[in-house]
Amino acid sequence: MEVPPRILPAGDQAILIEFGVEINPAVNRLVQAFVRNAGQHRITGIGELIPSYCTLLIYYDPFLLSFSQVEHWARSLSGSDLLDTKTRPEVKEIPVVYGGLYGPDIEFVARHNQITAEEVVQLHTRETYLVYVVGFSPGFAAMGTVPSKIKTPRLQTPRTKVPAGSVGIGGIQTGIYAVESPGGWQLIGRTPLTLFHLNRNPPAYFQAGDYARFYPISQEEFGKRRRQKTEVRSQNKQGKK
Repeated sequence: MEVPPRILPAGDQAILIEFGVEINPAVNRLVQAFVRNAGQHRITGIGELIPSYCTLLIYYDPFLLSFSQVEHWARSLSGSDLLDTKTRPEVKEIPVVYGGLYGPDIEFVARHNQITAEEVVQLHTRETYLVYVVGFSPGFAAMGTVPSKIKTPRLQTPRTKVPAGSVGIGGIQTGIYAVESPGGWQLIGRTPLTLFHLNRNPPAYFQAGDYARFYPISQEEFGKRRRQKTEVRSQNKQGKK
């Protein structure tokens, strides 16, 4: 029997909808399906929708809506046919150079799981990952779940600076740092893609509910793609002069 989500007040201008209590692809798909359904049936007074792993925070205007009205609206959108609104997005392919200076923790991940670094790459690239949430730092995409043989705890002491594009493992999740920021995930590689840009709409390359798949590239290919990006930026600046 399907358990209805819990709807709780979150202050006087928001409600919190709980679909579950653990990181789970099925639960997260319910969250994302509800977001899409709410977007299609938005009513006056409903503000920002902020999805997380198992919950959804919905802001509303208390001068236009009461808690009971928002609760009634939310329950009307969370019936058994909720997943009928779900359409699987295109899988985004992410090139990654693994190991070395780009993935300084890959050897630790291998030793922790008693496998080789090559096996870490093979296991990491064989899965298609659901993007649970985008946040923590601008554009950071937390995905899951990784194969059990490469699950690795976060660093005991987070780094103060992680390069943009770094791909890491944190427990059962994998993720990409879209911008340079502090971070405590085990770094296994780096992508040359630009994953966050303020002039792009939306700025973040990933959105919650997307799917991603990684594939390995060489250091030479990584350098080539970075040079191409630099040349494009230079040409764009010259064109604006």
